[in-house]
Order: sequence, then C-alpha cells, then structure tokens
Amino acid sequence: MHSAEDLSNELKRLDRRGYKAYKDIAGRWDFSHFQLHIDHVQGDPFAAPSRVRVRVPMQVAAFPDDTYHNRSREVGLRDYLTRQFGTACRRYATRRGGSGKSGTIEIDMPGQEVIERTSVIVTEQFVEARFVVGLPAFGRKIAGGLARTLLIDEVPQIVEAALLFQRLDRSGVYRAVETAEDADVLRGVLAERGLVAFVAEGAILPRRSGVDERPMDRSEAVAFTSPERFRVEVELPNRGKISGMGIAHGISLIVGGGYHGKSTLLNAVEQGVYNHIPGDGREMVVSDPLACKIRAEDGRRIEKTAITPFISNLPYGRDTEAFSSENGSGSTSQAANIIEAIEAGASSLLIDEDTSATNFMIRDHRMQELVAKDREPITPFIDKVRQLFQERGVSTILVIGGSGDYFDVADHVISMNAYVPADVTAEARRIAEKYRSERAREGGEHFGRFIERAPVPSGIDPSRGKRDVKINIRGPRLIDFGTERIDLTGVEQLIHTGQARAISSAMVSAKRMMDGKLTLRELLDRVMDDIDQRGLDGVGGKKSGDLVRFRRLELAAALNRLRSFQVRQV
Repeated sequence: MHSAEDLSNELKRLDRRGYKAYKDIAGRWDFSHFQLHIDHVQGDPFAAPSRVRVRVPMQVAAFPDDTYHNRSREVGLRDYLTRQFGTACRRYATRRGGSGKSGTIEIDMPGQEVIERTSVIVTEQFVEARFVVGLPAFGRKIAGGLARTLLIDEVPQIVEAALLFQRLDRSGVYRAVETAEDADVLRGVLAERGLVAFVAEGAILPRRSGVDERPMDRSEAVAFTSPERFRVEVELPNRGKISGMGIAHGISLIVGGGYHGKSTLLNAVEQGVYNHIPGDGREMVVSDPLACKIRAEDGRRIEKTAITPFISNLPYGRDTEAFSSENGSGSTSQAANIIEAIEAGASSLLIDEDTSATNFMIRDHRMQELVAKDREPITPFIDKVRQLFQERGVSTILVIGGSGDYFDVADHVISMNAYVPADVTAEARRIAEKYRSERAREGGEHFGRFIERAPVPSGIDPSRGKRDVKINIRGPRLIDFGTERIDLTGVEQLIHTGQARAISSAMVSAKRMMDGKLTLRELLDRVMDDIDQRGLDGVGGKKSGDLVRFRRLELAAALNRLRSFQVRQV
C-alpha cells in the first residue's frame, strides 16, 4: 500500500494535467493512523464528486465496546459519528476556488431521525466513514496544490476531529447510543403491552415549521402530558422508569378543534417508527414498527388490487377483485393503499381525515336516503374499520373532526385542546348513546377476502438506452427508474433521499428474485432478509455512503407505484 507521502508526490506530478488523469490516484493510501480509500474518481470537475472512504483501526479510534455492543447502540453511534464528521467537514474543508465542485468534502447528513445508514460503519476492527470529495480543478486541469491541501491536510483533520473517541464529547457519545437503545427497547415492548404507540411525558411534538423538522423552541411549545387513563410506565435500561400516553390496540380517535394539535400528534406517531436524536423532543415517542400512514392519492396507478371490501358494483360491471387503473380516484386510491399496506405487512393504520377522500370515510344518513346502497359502489371506512381489527388484527388511529358517527366504532377517544390531550372516551360514548346515528351500516358481516398477488419480473425494467440499470433519485419521494418515474409523494413516512436510493437498488434485487410465483409478501420477506444478512452494501452492490434503511412498507409502495408493475393474482 502506498503512503500519504506517495499520494502527495503523485498530486504534484498530476498538477495541471487533464482532469481525467486523476484516475491515477484511485486506490488505497496509508496515512499511518488511518487508510484513505479513493474508490471512484469523477471524470469531470462538474460531475458527481468522487467517492472516498477513510478507515480507522479500532485500536486507534478507541471506542469502548459498550458504545456499539448491540444493534441499537451501534446504529446510534454510527449516526452520531456521521453528524460529527459532517460538522468537521464544514469546519476544516475550506474551498479555495476552482471549477465545478472543487474542494467539496461532504458526508450524507441525517435529519432528526436516527436510522441505519452506510455513511459510517463500525465494527470491532475499524471505524469507516464514507463521503465524497470534489477533486479540485481550474477549468478542466488538475489543481494539484489544492488537491494536496484537501487530501493531505484537511481529510486527516476531519478524521481526528470526528472519528477518534478521545477527541469527542464522551457524554455526547453515550447520550446518543443510550437514547437509541432506550427508544428501541420502548418500541419493543409496545406489542406485549397491547399498544400501537407511546408518547412520553414532557415530549415536544410541534416542529418549527412545515419545512423545518427541528423541535419548536421549548419556551413556545406545550410539553406533552398524558391523560391519566392512558398513562403507562415503562422501565428503560438507561433512563430508568418513564411514563407517558399509551395508545392501545383497536380503534383510536384523535379529535379536537382546528389548530389544536390533532395532526401534530398523528405526525409524531407516524414518525415514531424511527428513532430520534437527543434533544429532538420526540426521542421517546415510538410506534408500532409496521404502522402505515394512509391517505388518498388522486392519479396513482393501481395494479390488480382486490379493493372489493371497500368498492364493488362499479358501473358497467368493472372488476374490483382485480382492480386496475392508470389514474385512481381519491376513494379507489385510498382503498388500494389500505389493501396494499396490509398485503405488505402493516399492522396499524394511521389516517388523517384532512388527507382522505370524504366519500371513502363516511356516508351519512341523509346521503344514504338520497342515494340507495345498490347505487353506491363505496362501502365507507367507518363500516369496515371494526372488522379490520377483529378479523385481521389491524388497529387504526384516526384524526377526525367532522364526523361524530365514528364514536360508534371507537375504542378510545383522545381530545386535543391547545396541544393538551384529554381522555373523552366516556363522553363520546354518552353522546353516541344520546344522539343515536340514523345511518345504516353498510359493511356486511365480514371485512371481505384478501387476494395475494405475485409480481411478474417483466414488469420491473430499470434499463434505459444502452444502460441495463439507469436510476436517478430526485429526492426522498421521486425516483426515475429506467424510463419510468415513481412518484412517492403520498408515501409520507419516506423521509430521506438515501431511503429512495436504497429502495431503487432493492427493486433491482427484487427483480432477480422474482419467478412469477412468489407472492409480493414473500418477495418482501426475501429482500428484507437479504438486507438483514448482507447489509445495505449488499443491496447497493458497492461501498457507498448514501444508502439509508427503509421498511418493507415503503418498498412495497414503490413497487405498487411503478407504472410498468405487473402482477398475477394467486
């Protein structure tokens, strides 16, 4: 292996040569206390930056075993080190001009959530950070002097500041790993406690704005307090005993006036499938890991989904047991979203009436009188939600402000008043008893049957032109996959661009596993098992630092929204 001095000399030799000559520095370089791996060299100063890794032996990094000895702590440490590396990049990477992306040193930075990612890897043998650098140029000529400053001076400073335990805030390290561990333990006890979600006392649920996921300042926000009836206590390995509101299995309504915190509470629950960083305010807000946010999605494609439990008897005899549409309506898309989520393994549904199709959610007595059931194809959700829980074990948390008819089917009712929750279950039941609903139940005696689907390999084609695989990620919810664009705007629990990138790679892997017989559920099992065994690197096929863990629900959502996706019912 060549030394750092050899790299410095090589950059002197390459100075002022054509940019493509940078290819000569690809490979491994020994910096005595770490190795520099230049895995991919960009072909042009205006192209995507070069992929680089630094690997520090654990005897040098010297992180205590108890900072990464279990999965929760390991992921927490990797997340913490990613953030420290990004901070060090901003501190030490001084761009001194040049063309294109000259002088850039960046790592894929997380948001408020703590999720497994490939930006930093921690093992018993080493700590590895993966990042990108913009190799410096003037025009399209190599700027060797600037490159030496970047690789020989700045990168070692960043490594020492971010990847050595003795240089870091010890309390910050332990706070990160202990918070991650506590959140995972808390999430792990939900099922045995019969809970869908838990919101800790003192949590700060409101965010700064619709485009800023950081917590609202504590001087302005209302700290969460649990209604007594819903209060539960849990013993955690690091924080000890904590209390908070447990939302139980079944059908739970969140009610209250506008702007009083209904949707904020639901948003905290939907994001509770992820851990959060210390100080976020939602660190101890956790949810069923397979809770799925459901909404209407006008215009989405639907492929042979059995939506008959919700929609049947369409005009002209159109089939709803294998319903397909290139342009689903609000009601058909919401019906398909529920059926597909359950097919993918969802055990809880999270629904906000503000993003739902009104005619899918409720049909009141007056409308039933005007439009007879034999002329109405839609069976509203209110008539199926109880059956869904009793027959399939699928719970629902529903934000509702416009229909008290849901009191008849609710197990629990939480009222939000100026961001303070109250248990109004008994009151809601008294109201339901006093003002009996005159609407007729339209759901029949059973929810209806589910029909499994088996994906067809030919329906997934990532090729474009001469490229067998051509994928561009346009953000966390937009993927150009071959010649198709996958719009995941309505998949609200997909939060990071790295998840979309990993999902697109998993779709390519899934195609190789398909035989036309595997059901979608079985296919998801295999893909997720493969990730568990080989890690995200196995999905991506290369050592990149920009992949983020996703759930099976979001992978299924991406497949279902691929317009070329084909299935056969089994």
